[in-house]
Amino acid sequence: MSDTAPSSGVKYTRVMLKISGEALMGDQGYGLHPPTVARIAQEVKSVRDMGVEVCMVIGGGNIFRGLAGSAQGMERTTADYMGMLATVMNALAMQSALEQIGVYTRVISAIPMDQVCEPYIRRRAVRHLEKKRVCIFAAGTGNPYFTTDTAATLRASEMACEAIFKGTKVDGVYDKDPNKFDDAKRYDAVTYDEVLQKHLGVMDASAIALARDNDLPIIVFSLDEPGGFRGILEGRGTYTRVHD
Repeated sequence: MSDTAPSSGVKYTRVMLKISGEALMGDQGYGLHPPTVARIAQEVKSVRDMGVEVCMVIGGGNIFRGLAGSAQGMERTTADYMGMLATVMNALAMQSALEQIGVYTRVISAIPMDQVCEPYIRRRAVRHLEKKRVCIFAAGTGNPYFTTDTAATLRASEMACEAIFKGTKVDGVYDKDPNKFDDAKRYDAVTYDEVLQKHLGVMDASAIALARDNDLPIIVFSLDEPGGFRGILEGRGTYTRVHD
């Protein structure tokens, strides 16, 4: 296992990568698409190989979405717990893909399930990062009514990450949906307050407020752009930076 120091010129030494569960579906309408999981794992490895310490949070929307479940009449707390379990399944799939390409990985769950992953203990998680292991935080915050966006921001703050990288289908934050409107304008930079006031949909309001309170920049970029994650860390590429 490499204990490389970050390459010179790399802007951040410890980052959080937040991706949705839907990012793992590929072109399918549901579940996991192994080639897509493997491609994202390669992107993570390329950044880890630069000496950057990487945390991850993956949503569960490709398997089960708590809010959708409660909209169909299911009790919200139960639906949210089901969504948290879906994130554990995604985390295990990503761990498998990373370890197949030689990246040591730990899945750390906010809901204890010792047979499949570690419980969340902050100091232990920090030690894994220092040993250049990728830490995938699963089961959200362990509480209903909180999204995986909020979980990613919370864990990033606890792990002293220097930025959150939000991988999406588009190359930044737009004033309207670029897939529907040709005149959609991309922001190079936007403040936390603008995101909240203009309802720009980067992350939910509690995640944005938590990032703002902890002065944690959010980098929104396209996960579909090969080498995009690494490129931004090297100072190139197209993205939007959310900060003060």
